[in-house]
Amino acid sequence: MSEGAASERSTEIEDLARDLVRIPTENPPGNEGAAAEFVYDWFREAGIDATLLKEPDPDRPQVGARVGEDGPTVVLNGHLDVVPAGDPDAWSADPYAGVVEDGRLYGRGSADMKTGVAIAMLVARDLAPEIRSGELSGSVVVHAAMGEETADPGTRTLLERGFDGDYGIVLEPTDFRVATSTKGLSVYRVAVEGVATHASQPDAGRNAIDEARPLLDAIDEYDAELREREGSLCGGAFATVTEIEAGTGSNLAVIPDRAELVLDRRVLPGEDPDAVDAEVEALLERVREEHGLKASWTRIQTYASSSIPVDHPLATILRDRSVEVVGAGGDVGAGGEVGDPWGIEAATDARNFVNDAGVPAVTWGPGDLDQAHTVDESIDLGDAGIARNVLEGVVREFLE
Repeated sequence: MSEGAASERSTEIEDLARDLVRIPTENPPGNEGAAAEFVYDWFREAGIDATLLKEPDPDRPQVGARVGEDGPTVVLNGHLDVVPAGDPDAWSADPYAGVVEDGRLYGRGSADMKTGVAIAMLVARDLAPEIRSGELSGSVVVHAAMGEETADPGTRTLLERGFDGDYGIVLEPTDFRVATSTKGLSVYRVAVEGVATHASQPDAGRNAIDEARPLLDAIDEYDAELREREGSLCGGAFATVTEIEAGTGSNLAVIPDRAELVLDRRVLPGEDPDAVDAEVEALLERVREEHGLKASWTRIQTYASSSIPVDHPLATILRDRSVEVVGAGGDVGAGGEVGDPWGIEAATDARNFVNDAGVPAVTWGPGDLDQAHTVDESIDLGDAGIARNVLEGVVREFLE
């Protein structure tokens, strides 16, 4: 590749990723619409068939695009939504300005995962002439999905509506490691009951905050027990309280009669969500019996875990291509061993491919997962260029 062509490719990915970052798509509330329309228009201008799909939520469209009709099909998956940026003053620059400095793109979604979406778009466009001419005997599908950050069925709906294939690559930031398994999670809202009274007479009631103390201790014990269990490629299971609320919306002098907490339980491949429900119920029942606790729970969010064999051809080819470029030990990024089998600790939409559509899928991409959801989130654009080349080569190998 000539120096000029390489420079053009570098500029191209920088511009496209930055354009996507500059479109706020925070979820919640879930405002992917403007970004979906941008992606749809980009595909149409590139002469690629695309659909602006208004399912599963008509107010939150997503995009499915396809190049080719027959042969093996590789699906390149990315999501448009990002977690809220929080206080913009905590950032070094506007989180939606798309600032590029010292070869890094900064902004919410730069790593997680709008650069991955940009790479998928460019790879599909670049392979389109060879697919149409018959030089490559297969198809490429691109997802620009809604709702991944809150377990909405964006990717699942795209797969159900015909934007499926034989292989799936979910372009989350993994530092070029190939994840053949993903950890899941079950999120619970636990309500603890007390008896309200005036704060000047606390003994006349039962403070729901105090009632929750033995439950918090029990959750700590549960977490410790989970950490002793045999792990997986994704690491171990955890149980963590991520939110607690009591006494809000009332007079400051009222002893609260209700406390609610959110329990995040990380689920390993092979664990049954119903069995996890049973563990949570057993935990609460023990605290009820030992401390007279009045409490109930509801599962409010679920991401299933997923897994395919570590030696599946998709994983092997992508792993080998990555090692050729960045080295077996991970010379690019701060991750682990690129050449080793691996599972990602986070939940990804690979589960929708594997569990819902029966399509083997891996999670792989440039960037550091530690950048996701952080202040001053960023990605090395040099890594993005490497990922584009690797991905194009892998897709080409499956379509030849």
